[in-house]
Parts: sequence; structure tokens; C-alpha cells
Amino acid sequence: MKILGVIPARGGSKGIPHKNRKLLGGRPLMQYTIEAALASKEISAVIFSSEDQQLRTLAKELGVSVPFVRPDHLATDSSGSLEVVQHAIKEMEKLGEVYDAVCLLQVTTPFRTSEEIDIAIRRFREAKTDALISVQEVPHQYNPHWVFETTDTDHLKIATGEKEIIKRRQELPPAYIRDGGIYITKTSVLIEKQSFFGDSVSYVHSDKTRYVNIDTMDDWEKAESIIKENKQQKV
Repeated sequence: MKILGVIPARGGSKGIPHKNRKLLGGRPLMQYTIEAALASKEISAVIFSSEDQQLRTLAKELGVSVPFVRPDHLATDSSGSLEVVQHAIKEMEKLGEVYDAVCLLQVTTPFRTSEEIDIAIRRFREAKTDALISVQEVPHQYNPHWVFETTDTDHLKIATGEKEIIKRRQELPPAYIRDGGIYITKTSVLIEKQSFFGDSVSYVHSDKTRYVNIDTMDDWEKAESIIKENKQQKV
């Protein structure tokens, strides 16, 4: 199975100006994801997708292929990742490169490792699902079986539709949220079903001690703290 690793990054960022090339722990944010992807043994090829000339130049300096320029209309605040990946697939097909699946790696989750990527891809192959995502377990207090919605009469009902609430924490089934670190999807599902998930999705757990999804300066400061803690642990 041929897997295309796609790393998207656009020039604009309102929350953190020039976020994707801003130095985090002395390295551009995008460098973490690029290095992990290039070190993967399971990804067949890695490409970088951007409309921004500075980012494309930096990506090339970091050793990743930049085979095309992303159109400006796919680099706005409202641009979706699905359209960006579909564009990458079609551009690679023009170059005669066809892949069975795409591994989307967003630079805003910088601390996933090449080993974690490889584990995810092997799991995807074994599971034979349409897609695989990395996840974090939901704390028990936010488990959907303990979440309520309002009714038309402004009463509360259990979000899962059950009549009786599960009383003991130990009886709650585990629940997960996608964390944005790894998305792997069959190419046919991305193009034909217009979906990242298709009809069946498998998963891998991410290391919550190194997890951050950078969107705000608070997230950036958390990422800096993770780097500092890791350095102290290695001393």
C-alpha cells in the first residue's frame, strides 16, 4: 500500500502571526512535523502544500518535496483540509504518482513522532478500515453518557439517548476525541466519498503528555513548556 504524506501549511494566521515558521524551541514550528514525516518508514513519499513562497522555500531547505503551489483560494481561513488534500492528490496524479491512501500531518500538532506515524499506518493496514485517526481519551466527567442536552420543554436529556444515567464512573465506556495529530484515509474515500472518515474508522492513542494543538498563544506557551520539560527529563 502506497501512502502519501501530506503536510499543509498556509502563510496566514490570525491567532499567531506567521505561526507555521515561528520558532518553537529554536526551530520553525513546521520543522517538527516535516522531520517526523521524513523519518517515517511507512510513508512512501512526503510532500508540502502551501501558497506561501517563504514557507515553500523553508520546506525545501528542510528537505521535503514541494511539487506544486497551492492555489490562493485553498489558503483562506475558510479553506477546508479535505479540499487541500484532494488538490494534492490530483496534482500528484498529474505527475504520474498515484497513492492508495493519504496520511495528513498538520503542523499545529508538532510532537507526534515518526514511530507514532508508523504505528498508525501499520494499524490502518491491519484494520482495513476506510480511515484511521489519532485520539485522546475524554476525561470521565465529560463522557457523553454524562452529557446532557436540552429538550423542547427546556428540560435535560442524556445526550446518548439513554433513559437512565450511568451512576458509577467505573461503568462508563471509554470515549475519545480526535486530536488532529494523524489522519489516514484511503484515496478513493477522499475523492469519491468526499470524506476523511468514510464508513469505518480505526484509531490509535496519542501520548497525552506530549500533546498540544497550537491555535492560540496559550497553546504556544504550553508547547514551549513541553519542550522544556522534555529537556529537563533528559538531563
